[in-house]
Amino acid sequence: MSVDSGGIVSLYNFPVIFSPVTVAGEGKKMMKRKLKFNGRKADRTTSTAAAAVKEEVIEWEMRPGGMLVQRRSDNSDVPITLNLRIRVAYAAARYEISVNPHATFGELKKLLTEETGLQPGEQRLIMRGKERENGEYLDMCGVKDRSKVILIEDPESKEKRFMQMRKNAKIQAAHRLINDVSAEIDKLAEQISAIEKSNGNGKKVAELQITTLIEMLMRQAVKLDNISVEGDASAQKNLQGQRVQKCVETLDVLKIANAKIKPVIVTTKWETFDPPPATTNWELFD
Repeated sequence: MSVDSGGIVSLYNFPVIFSPVTVAGEGKKMMKRKLKFNGRKADRTTSTAAAAVKEEVIEWEMRPGGMLVQRRSDNSDVPITLNLRIRVAYAAARYEISVNPHATFGELKKLLTEETGLQPGEQRLIMRGKERENGEYLDMCGVKDRSKVILIEDPESKEKRFMQMRKNAKIQAAHRLINDVSAEIDKLAEQISAIEKSNGNGKKVAELQITTLIEMLMRQAVKLDNISVEGDASAQKNLQGQRVQKCVETLDVLKIANAKIKPVIVTTKWETFDPPPATTNWELFD
């Protein structure tokens, strides 16, 4: 078989005419058959290379900060990211926090809340002389293993917390004073119940006793008025004030009822005895 410059192929003893396109196509088929005939090793090599290219495909994702990073995969071949050990200094205390390098400073504050008791909004984190915002990522800010971060309490939050502590102390003191008054009212209420029981049995009590109880209740009312309260202590104070008023009203009613009770007159019946007859013993003389 031979092909001249005009595209005429001589096969055996008669000529056959092919176009250049047909020749080129047939040439590719022959090359393919040649590769297949010579051995399958070339095909396997090509498949392995294609698989390698496929494995090298990297998926990307957009981080909230606008940075394009490689997408994380659950494939066991991907190396596991180790947590960073960050040294945190807060006043005289020292903490070591384990955190993911891709975490934000806001997430670090949440971990510090468990250690320090400060809420994230009360914390300010300083690194390399600069305060870090909640949305900044640790790895993007150059945080490495054993890096040092300074924690300070926000001045405004500190002032608010101090004012809240003073307020709580004031409320607790008011509760103690109100409880003391409540205990005194309980004692006076027991005496009022005893007077009610006596009047119910028709026994009159001394008017001075009722008057004294009224005066003692009024003293407790004055103590309540002098207690400065806030919050739920105000409701407790009003409750004790109502108790004092009710006790005084009860004593006023008892005072009127007690005056209507006639006193019991105790009379003694004496029994008289006749004297024994007098007898005279005479002595006889001879």
